[in-house]
Amino acid sequence: MPTKQELKDRACAAIEERKDEIIALAKDILKNPETGYTEMRTSGLVKEWFKRLDIPYRDEIALTGVKGQLQGGVGAGPAVGLVAEMDSMRVADHPFADPTTGAAHACGHHVQIGSMMGTLIGLQGSDVMESLSGRLVPFAVPAEEFIEVEQRLKLREAGKIEFLGGKQEMIKLDEFDDMDMALHIHTGNLDSPLRLSVGGTCNGHVAKFVRFIGRGAHAGGAPHMGINALNAAMLAINAMNANRETFRDDDHVRFHGIITAGGDAVSAVPSDVRLEWRVRAGSMESVKENNLKLDRSFKAGALAVGARVQITTVPGYFPIRNDQTLKSGFIQNAEALVGKQGLQIISDDLNRGHSTDFGDLSNVLPVLGISVGGVTGQTHGNDFVVDDWNIAVVDSAKVVAMQIIDLMYGDADGAKEVVDKARLEMTRDQYLAFQRQQAEEIDFDGAQE
Repeated sequence: MPTKQELKDRACAAIEERKDEIIALAKDILKNPETGYTEMRTSGLVKEWFKRLDIPYRDEIALTGVKGQLQGGVGAGPAVGLVAEMDSMRVADHPFADPTTGAAHACGHHVQIGSMMGTLIGLQGSDVMESLSGRLVPFAVPAEEFIEVEQRLKLREAGKIEFLGGKQEMIKLDEFDDMDMALHIHTGNLDSPLRLSVGGTCNGHVAKFVRFIGRGAHAGGAPHMGINALNAAMLAINAMNANRETFRDDDHVRFHGIITAGGDAVSAVPSDVRLEWRVRAGSMESVKENNLKLDRSFKAGALAVGARVQITTVPGYFPIRNDQTLKSGFIQNAEALVGKQGLQIISDDLNRGHSTDFGDLSNVLPVLGISVGGVTGQTHGNDFVVDDWNIAVVDSAKVVAMQIIDLMYGDADGAKEVVDKARLEMTRDQYLAFQRQQAEEIDFDGAQE
């Protein structure tokens, strides 16, 4: 039987040999961005690649998800998930934005799909899987970006989804129940000579869809006959801003949002104003606490002008908890691939401020989130681009393949160690119960108070 190092060398050589293909795949997805739960073209590319690599799969999971299965050739063992995201943001002025929809890969999910296929080339395309035990589960998932709340609520109303985030929905559908752990890469802003990074945490959050309902009137001729819903919204924003001095530094609280509808004509008193808002914090307890402040602010705006406000609270994401056994294994492989000078190890309590549904998964499954460099610009910004495809796509594919070999080699002792040492925060049922408790509908009439 080949040694682990021989298998790693074989996998990395296979990835290197076909790197142009996986980079081309990532670039193809970059030029054809799709937002969450609409990733039909991207999921089609995933299926084409699974067929090319002779990987059995199921598709149309939570509308667009595609899930493969690979069995090791040695014997039974734990199942290792490899999770990649398909969706994009909406950044209309991004250089690769869709001119019609404004969708753009300003977060690097196109890199994830290219990297995942590179890893599969290294393992399946070079027959490395024949020397491994257990199962590998490559999973392309939709809707990580928590955007287009109003549209996704319509999908929920139609019974097509329950949760607005893709991994949330997959947890509900039991699609992670056949995995014992999961790996995931994401692009990050790393200064040279750094190429890979691991560690840190992020914020949890809930999302808000808010509708202020007033009464229309002529803004010049009869403003006294109207109830200005836009004024109610602006007062609410001022009220939530007044709460910022109550934020504890250690909680990493963020309030932010957009007005998605602000009126129809400048000559008419706005009667229907809509907002999408977000509250983030470093713990779900702080999220819940500050969510109440947001609700009070919305009610205050409605009360001040006698408007009505409808507040829909949508369960958001959890802070991420990286598994320490997986983290240790990754560090060894990363240093072997890029050297100590190319690896950044971040303290697990360093909060980076963002949110991800991989955090939800980390509470019910041992996971490791890995950051890869090769990008410039600000994540979610119009200047975010890949400037070194070899680092972003090829390095990440190699290091993940190396770690999977460590986990599944021989009798899969590495994966068994992860399972044995894992201490999870909650069960799937506990997670779902918590999230469903977060969901709330408030209908407050300021004119009746």
